[in-house]
Amino acid sequence: MTDQPTSFDLIIRGGTVIDGTRAPRFAADVGIKDGRIVAIGEVAGDAQRVIDASGRIVAPGFIDAHTHDDSAVLVDPGMTCKVSQGVTSVVTGNCGVSIAPLKPGSPRPMPLGLLSPGDGRVAEYASFADYVAALRAAPSAVNVAPMVGHTALRASVVNDLGRAATESEVAEMRGHVQEALDAGAIGVSTGTFYPPAEAASTEEIIEVCRPLTGSGGVYATHMRNEADDVVKSLEESFAIGEALDVQVVISHHKVVGPANFGRTKETLPLITKAMSCQCVALDCYPYNASSTMLHTDPAKLQVKVVVAASGPHPEVAGRDLADIAAEWGVDRLEAAKRLQPASAIYFSMDEADVRTILAFEPTMIGSDGLPFGERPHPRLWGTFPRVLGYYCRELELFSLETAVWKMSGLTAQNFGIKGRGRLAVGNHADITIFDAASVRDSGTYDDPCVPAAGIEAVIVNGALTWWQGAHQNARAGRVITRAGVQ
Repeated sequence: MTDQPTSFDLIIRGGTVIDGTRAPRFAADVGIKDGRIVAIGEVAGDAQRVIDASGRIVAPGFIDAHTHDDSAVLVDPGMTCKVSQGVTSVVTGNCGVSIAPLKPGSPRPMPLGLLSPGDGRVAEYASFADYVAALRAAPSAVNVAPMVGHTALRASVVNDLGRAATESEVAEMRGHVQEALDAGAIGVSTGTFYPPAEAASTEEIIEVCRPLTGSGGVYATHMRNEADDVVKSLEESFAIGEALDVQVVISHHKVVGPANFGRTKETLPLITKAMSCQCVALDCYPYNASSTMLHTDPAKLQVKVVVAASGPHPEVAGRDLADIAAEWGVDRLEAAKRLQPASAIYFSMDEADVRTILAFEPTMIGSDGLPFGERPHPRLWGTFPRVLGYYCRELELFSLETAVWKMSGLTAQNFGIKGRGRLAVGNHADITIFDAASVRDSGTYDDPCVPAAGIEAVIVNGALTWWQGAHQNARAGRVITRAGVQ
C-alpha cells in the first residue's frame, strides 16, 4: 500500500486476520500508530513493540452489545472480566437501568440497585452530561457506549411507579432524554419487564423517547414479557420503533419457561418479517440461564433459582432458593422477600432455543453480566470465548468469520458505532488476538470469575491491555458517543 508509515507504535506480525465483516480470513501484519490502524498487509518498518501472532487469529476487539457496566467502569476501571475475554467496548444503560440521570433523593428500586456494589463507592449523576464527564475524567480499560434508561427516568420523575406517567411527567422525562442525547448517549433503553416500569404504557414510552427520532440513536428494550406473551411484546417493540422511526434492539432475546420451549419457531420469523420493513436488531447470550434481580413475583420463581447475591444474607450466595426456603421453614416467596435486595440466576430456557437464536444470522452477542457480587453468572467472564469455543468450534453453529462478525462488525453497525468493529486502515486500534483451537470459557456456575483460555492479547485504542493471561494496567478506553457529539 502507498503512504505506509515507516515507524509504528506496535506491529502485529504473522497473524491470520478476520476483519469483522464476514470476509474470508487472510494472512497479514497490522501496523498501529497513535491509537489507529495505519497499515494492514505486509508491514515493514520499526516499532516500539512487535507481537508475533503466528498461528493466531487477529480480530476486531469484541463489542459487548448488552452490559450493566455503567458504574463498574468507574468503580473497577481495569474491567478484567471483560478485557480477559477479548472485549474492548461495552454498551451500557440497558434494560431501562442507568446511573444517570438520577435525581438526588429519589428512590432506587430494583433493578436500579443492581448497578451498585452496595458499599457507597458509586456516585450518582443528576445529568447525563455529568456522567459522560466522569467517564472521560477517569478512563477505564474499555470503551463505553452509554444509553439512558427509562426506568432511571421514572424513578427520578414519577412519584408513583405503579401507574402510567402523567403528561407533565412524560414531558419532564422527555427533556432528560434530550439532555442525554445532547451529551452523547447512543440511545434509550426500556425495561417494562420490571416493576418500576411495567405500568408504563406504550404511548408513554413513545412520547418519552420522541427525541430519538432523527437523532441516530437506538431504542433498546428488555421487553414486557419473554414468556407466554412474547409475541405481543415483540409487536409492541416494533410498534414503538415504527412510531419513532428508529433502530430497535431486542435485548437478550429468549423464550422463557417450559410452556414456551420451541417458540423460537414463532419469534424469529416474526423478527425477520419486521426486519424487512423497519430497522430491527437483537442480541443474546450463550447460556440457558438468565440473571437479574431476585423477583418477589411467585410466577417468576417457579423454575430453579440460584441466589447470586443478597444484601442482608451474603452467606447464601450460590445456593438454591428452594433449599434456603426449606432451611428457613418458609415458602420460596417469603425467602425471596427476606433476601432483598438480591440478585439471582434463573434456569428457565431450553438449550435448543438458545442455539437457534445464536445461529440466527442477525443475532449479536451480549453478556448481560451483573458485575457485582461474589457469585455472578459465568457469562460475566465467559460469554465471548464460549461463543468462539463451544458454539462455533465444537457445535459448528457458524463459521469463525461469522462468529467474529456477530461480536464486532454487526454490533458496531446496529448501534451506529463508527470506526470500530472492523479491522481497517484508519479505524481505532481495538484488536483481540486469540487461538482459535483453544479459546474457551473457563468459569462455571460454581466458580464463575475465571478468565477465559485462548485470549492472547487485547489492544484498546492502540494500548496493549491484556497480554498472555495478565492485565497490563492500561486505561485507554474512551466514551463512544453518537456521530457528531464530542
